[in-house]
Amino acid sequence: MKESWKPGTLIYPLPAVLVSCGATPEEYNLLTVAWTGTVCTNPPMCYISVRPERHSYEIIRRTGEFVINLTTRDLARAADWCGVRSGRDYDKFREMGLTPGKALQVAAPIVEEAPVSIECRVRQVMPLGSHDMFLAEVVAVQVDA
Repeated sequence: MKESWKPGTLIYPLPAVLVSCGATPEEYNLLTVAWTGTVCTNPPMCYISVRPERHSYEIIRRTGEFVINLTTRDLARAADWCGVRSGRDYDKFREMGLTPGKALQVAAPIVEEAPVSIECRVRQVMPLGSHDMFLAEVVAVQVDA
């Protein structure tokens, strides 16, 4: 027997990722994102969904670039902390002891401590309701050797 539930998002993408953004060191920021994933193989494309009130939203919208940094057990505290603090109030890289590194194709920094950094260039912004989806082309990937 089945019962009916109200419509909701029951497919949860895990783990959360650290998204880095900003065109200059003064505005570099980290945002914890759970709504992320792959949408196309050729060209390689992915997405992140971000609430418009988040500090990083305007940075990503203006620069059109971001980096998806995969997390590890060692990055779990940073992912949690960055998800509940605003970049308006904190330098998240400094507070979490993380290193902004040079990306290959975008101005946004990679997180040196992340095992995989996926550099993305926004192709379209889709307002969906509580979140806007940044549909992006993957332009470079850096992976720990």
